[in-house]
Amino acid sequence: MNSRVILIALIAATGGLLFGFDTGVISGALPSLKDDWALSDHTLALLTTGVLFGAVIGAICSGKLSDYLGRRKMIIINAIIFAAGALGCAYATSSQMLIAMRVLVGIAIGITSYVVPMYIAEISPAAHRGTLVTLNQLMITIGLLASYITDYLFSNNANPASWRPMFLIGVVPSIVLLTGMIFLPETSRWLISKNRYAEGKKVLASMESPESAEKTFREIELDLAAERHAPKGANGILQPWLRPALIITVGIFFFQQFSGVNTIIYYSPIIFKMAGITGNAASILPAIIIGIVNVIACGVSVFFLDKAGRRKLYMIGIYGMIPSLALAGLCFFLKDRLGSSLIYLSVLSIICFIFFINISLSPLGWLLISEIYPINVRGLGMSIGSLSHWGFNAIIAFTFLRMVNALGVAGTFWIYSAVCILGLCWGYFYIPETKGKSLEEIEAHWRAGGNPRSL
Repeated sequence: MNSRVILIALIAATGGLLFGFDTGVISGALPSLKDDWALSDHTLALLTTGVLFGAVIGAICSGKLSDYLGRRKMIIINAIIFAAGALGCAYATSSQMLIAMRVLVGIAIGITSYVVPMYIAEISPAAHRGTLVTLNQLMITIGLLASYITDYLFSNNANPASWRPMFLIGVVPSIVLLTGMIFLPETSRWLISKNRYAEGKKVLASMESPESAEKTFREIELDLAAERHAPKGANGILQPWLRPALIITVGIFFFQQFSGVNTIIYYSPIIFKMAGITGNAASILPAIIIGIVNVIACGVSVFFLDKAGRRKLYMIGIYGMIPSLALAGLCFFLKDRLGSSLIYLSVLSIICFIFFINISLSPLGWLLISEIYPINVRGLGMSIGSLSHWGFNAIIAFTFLRMVNALGVAGTFWIYSAVCILGLCWGYFYIPETKGKSLEEIEAHWRAGGNPRSL
């Protein structure tokens, strides 16, 4: 694989690290914030979901912008927003200001969550696209782990304001991303779509072998020629032949989010306090273990996505998620009998769930939506994917504590497990195998009326 392509993908994937860090940092900050400002559960939920509401705004507003400005410029703009949001959170003077800053950070996350995978997918050779795009998911998990470690290092039961440096650290990767993206090229596919052929061919030549670059250039030209008279925007993406792509986009993020994965990311210290762990710092330690498993599992998926394929990993992952969530629910259902063992068994079952979702649904969501749309509606299609992800994410995060109060922790985890059973049935019919196929070949399959299973 071209070392230049790997370097470009790693720099761009720093956006994924910011995505993960700013998503996870709130989990360790919540206990300190609650002590510092005596916040209610309602305000804590708003602080958690502020990022998610912002992400929905970013997903809605930015699809056409990435098609107009280009993928690279959008990532640069986001790096600036990330830095401003981190500073605003660290120096917030009220819960209202902190919520507003979390919404700002969320807007950047909403845009980054799809524009970074799209950027990487468009610069990657087909044979290595799965591996390179999944680097973004790997960086998300590293960002989550970094946020847990940061939370633990700064958590101080004697200093309720210890949440401030937790947010401030987010400025550092923002500067790294901004600096790196200034020196990276725009994607060849976007350049060629804007009739900047010489620049597009130059970028292709630096990413692929001469034969492969010429073949890719011809495919992109033919693809764009077929699309010049095709409907654009909403009319383009709602064409009957693209219906499978839309179903895949919304469906995979529905089952990813309604498995409850992000309730564990956002509320893990609170969940482990429910299991019997005392102290703010001590409740973050299991989250660090989960963060390490996150990174290991995503590393496994990076290695296997272009070998085993997308469909096989999806099925393996969801087969493992179902019993893991059911076991977590059983642990809390039997909490009085288990006593001190509850802590270890609940952590173990959640770790198993995190491992299985991070070799499957977590990386596959962003990878598949970067592959299944033609270039003229790719920005809009990925924007719909991002909107689905963050919309479902916000619903789950906002309802988790309410579900726990109404159904108990056990009932909540059992509902998530039941959703995964439905996801197993859905995935059998709708998860395609895109391994080794060019973006143009995937588009041709949809145009010919092919279904996801036959890809």
